[in-house]
Amino acid sequence: MVDRMKPPPRSLRIAIVSDAWAPQVNGVVVTLRSTIRELARMGHEVATITPDGFRTVPCPTYPEIRLSLFPGRRVGRLIDAFAPDALHIATEGPLGLAARRHCLRNGVPFTTAYHTQFPEYVHARSRLPVGVSYRWMRWFHAPARALMVATPDIRRRLAARGFANLALWSRGVDTDLFRPSPRASFESRRPIFLYAGRVAVEKNLPAFLALDLPGVKWVVGDGPARAELQRRFPDAAFFGMKTGTELAWYYRNADAFVFPSRTDTFGLVMLEAMASGTPVAAYPVSGPVDVVEHGVSGVLDDDLRAAALAALDLPRAAARERALASSWARATEQFVAHLHPRDARG
Repeated sequence: MVDRMKPPPRSLRIAIVSDAWAPQVNGVVVTLRSTIRELARMGHEVATITPDGFRTVPCPTYPEIRLSLFPGRRVGRLIDAFAPDALHIATEGPLGLAARRHCLRNGVPFTTAYHTQFPEYVHARSRLPVGVSYRWMRWFHAPARALMVATPDIRRRLAARGFANLALWSRGVDTDLFRPSPRASFESRRPIFLYAGRVAVEKNLPAFLALDLPGVKWVVGDGPARAELQRRFPDAAFFGMKTGTELAWYYRNADAFVFPSRTDTFGLVMLEAMASGTPVAAYPVSGPVDVVEHGVSGVLDDDLRAAALAALDLPRAAARERALASSWARATEQFVAHLHPRDARG
């Protein structure tokens, strides 16, 4: 389905193709929707090609994700009808593959993005060797004029695996929505350790839920692993999916945000927690090492329990200050700078 936002004259017409879209709630969808909002503010016209309007089936092991069936010809028609100045393929799914094929057949330049450590996710679910998936990922992204990545650490890691045309496209946070404000007392239950995000095997949640910590553990989010984790860890409180001001309430009322994932490319939820004044505890791995300032906005340690306890002692104002440096406007300027409009072909 193509959604358009009308711009003033002399703007770029930008097509964005993504297999990840609402009603999914994840970092890819938040990033794209925030970027599209900023592009419209900058005066660009944006068309999105997403699973809306296509026949879809549930993704195996992750039914919340819908995969488009046989989208090839229609994707090509939508691209031709919009006639974009620049085209960006956000994901490596059926829609991304169809757009890639159309662009290569018709000499249309395009950019791509590496939102997800797909090889590691596939390995966690199927035990497929990561080298096999990385070969396929190199094939997919090789023709792109720029492969956009969220952090310097991911750029270094992909370069070491033979990826080329790597460009930095950072992330932002809504500091008006996610901000410090008066907190509920909960004195008898504190400290409150919070995780927010997808509840799935690749997020490594048992590493958090099994920790011997004082106070309580909160889990906000949903996903295919939720029922099993609720059974295994009955002392943790699972609240399901939350968005907007309701989600912001959980962030600001937590004492520390625990991010146990070892396979994220960025981790927007860490920025949202920091913007709310809540320090982060995480492993020193891709994502956290570029988002969290160790000892200031959070604690990075291979001992996650030690990190969670140490995060309690950090000033909440310092976490907020670190998040203020990340804006969607700045990130979107990077995105536009890496696009390859048709008149720039060479």
